[in-house]
Amino acid sequence: MKTLTIGRVQLANPAVLAPMSGVTDLPFRRLAARYGAGMVVSEMVASESFVKGDAETQMRAEAQDSGLHVVQLAGREARWMGEAAKVVAGLGADVIDINMGCPAKKVTSGYSGSALMRDLDHALTLVEATVAAVDIPVTLKMRLGWDDKSLNAPELARRAEEAGVKLITVHGRTRCQFYKGNADWRAIAAVKEAISVPLIANGDCKGLDDALRMLALSSADGVMIGRGAYGRPWLPGHVGHFLATGEKLDAPRGAELAELVEEHYEAVLSHYGIRQGVRIARKHLGWYLDEAVTAGNAEIPGPVRKTLMTSNQPSEVIRLASDWLSSSNIRTAA
Repeated sequence: MKTLTIGRVQLANPAVLAPMSGVTDLPFRRLAARYGAGMVVSEMVASESFVKGDAETQMRAEAQDSGLHVVQLAGREARWMGEAAKVVAGLGADVIDINMGCPAKKVTSGYSGSALMRDLDHALTLVEATVAAVDIPVTLKMRLGWDDKSLNAPELARRAEEAGVKLITVHGRTRCQFYKGNADWRAIAAVKEAISVPLIANGDCKGLDDALRMLALSSADGVMIGRGAYGRPWLPGHVGHFLATGEKLDAPRGAELAELVEEHYEAVLSHYGIRQGVRIARKHLGWYLDEAVTAGNAEIPGPVRKTLMTSNQPSEVIRLASDWLSSSNIRTAA
């Protein structure tokens, strides 16, 4: 595949880790970047809260150790989007992404996220303010539209490009679909016809075969992997490596996987503190276990899973997880 660029920024490969609230925090992004994802994107950062100094919001915008530093901003007012963009750029961000795709009610009820697709004139004021505030590339993530009667992604993408956006990402569902049914990769192709900047397709990419089919149907220049990376932070990097070179990489297994899970667990505790980190890490542990069980055709004893999902003792969790993953003949698939 041809090299994917965002303005003057060049990606190592065309597979991107999607921004996911509660998932793509600093520990997760570090792992995905280390495994070679072409780009990783922060959790959604509320622009107004960020500018006003909310500590939790600012934590979401921290840079990982390697790879491009990309921060996704969300908001409903041009003023705060522009101000947040300036601060983020000043802190060293390489790219700013604008969120117009989040379907969550707590976001859309505040006229942010995918709710902005109901008023493109207003949406463009946010794009224009963000682009004007910085000299780093700005990208835009959206859905196909609010519902099946308003599939206006091509129009929004075209107008965003005219306003200076350097890359468009489209999730192949409407807001009203949330995550139900299947992403319509073929529908994304209409956006490609409307723009000249690169296009990334998003939605339901769970592996190499999905990535190839998604690219073929959408005519996109790259793929974005979201929920498919649950319990598989290596997946975007492995997909990207395959798309760039044609070589398939082996996913972590056995002792290597156990070491990865331990590293991730300890990084979460270090990032959030032990009390909060233990609770946050459980969902990642659950995803790792589910992936290992499915891919390895294995079975984890009920008492072991229960302890891993309830224990407040990090040493106990690490020991049990490492012992089970290391001793099981589990092979996790890309």
